[in-house]
Amino acid sequence: MTSTEVLLQVRDLVKHFPIMRGTLIQRQVGAVRAVDGVSFDVFHGETLGLVGESGCGKSTTGRAILQLYRPTSGSVIFEGVDLVGLKGEDLRKMRRRMQMIFQDPYASLNPRMTVGQIIGEPLIIHGIADRKEAQERAEELLRLVGLNPAYTNRYPHEFSGGQRQRVGVARALALQPAFIVCDEPISALDVSVQAQVVNLLEDLQAQMGLTYLFIAHDLSMVRHISNRIAVMYLGVVVELADRHELYNHPLHPYTQALLSAVPIPDPVIEARRQRIILKGDVPSPINPPSGCRFRTRCPLADTICAEQRPEFREVAPGHWVACHMV
Repeated sequence: MTSTEVLLQVRDLVKHFPIMRGTLIQRQVGAVRAVDGVSFDVFHGETLGLVGESGCGKSTTGRAILQLYRPTSGSVIFEGVDLVGLKGEDLRKMRRRMQMIFQDPYASLNPRMTVGQIIGEPLIIHGIADRKEAQERAEELLRLVGLNPAYTNRYPHEFSGGQRQRVGVARALALQPAFIVCDEPISALDVSVQAQVVNLLEDLQAQMGLTYLFIAHDLSMVRHISNRIAVMYLGVVVELADRHELYNHPLHPYTQALLSAVPIPDPVIEARRQRIILKGDVPSPINPPSGCRFRTRCPLADTICAEQRPEFREVAPGHWVACHMV
């Protein structure tokens, strides 16, 4: 059950990747502005969906929150502690409270370790359990995610994609975290398996009081699992609202275009509705447009859009948007 208590506060989060040139003497000639001033809150027990097209900075945002990428600037306040200023042992202690489920279940599991070792490793690293206790806990976690506990001695290549992702979920749960970043956890899976993994995540959330940041492309799946949804475009959040509010009353032109691409399972409504086709390509994050990032493709763009970056403001209770025209 979601509450009004804030678990995570992200404020003006920026992550730039430097572009270096030169063979002997390296110098910075530019930067990829992957995340450029993102702000939002995540409440206890909720699932915040983060959507947007490929390359908009969703995964980088998730990794910067967990300090897998150290942010260029901004603050990430988790349970009252700013993670950006933490290092060494202090950061390691906080890592027990937050985990990540990676996108690719094939690349994120060590092929040389058994499933029992993979799941038990966090417990040993953090000094919570010895080898025997870690093995017992791994069996418990496998049972929790719907796998046979006898599988602890098997290797990742012996599992299907959906089973591997369940192993990834079990590893993320080993330290009993409060917050999990789900980085497109279903995009590499068969459609038949996607629903099973999403249902598993929902069941675990209900049992353990987990909080998720759910990063995905699939807008219908995000609507199903999320309480609120944030829409990203080229490194910035352009709209944030309750899932029903966002789908029924999208305000930002980019959100409207995204949602117009979601198929509706009613042929009569599908035939009547109008698709919004965006012109041009997404600009490069190395040299993004001035003012509003979306103005080069926006049907409503005006001169102010090129001159001023729109403020991310609350236009209705709980509904935030960054657009001069709204």
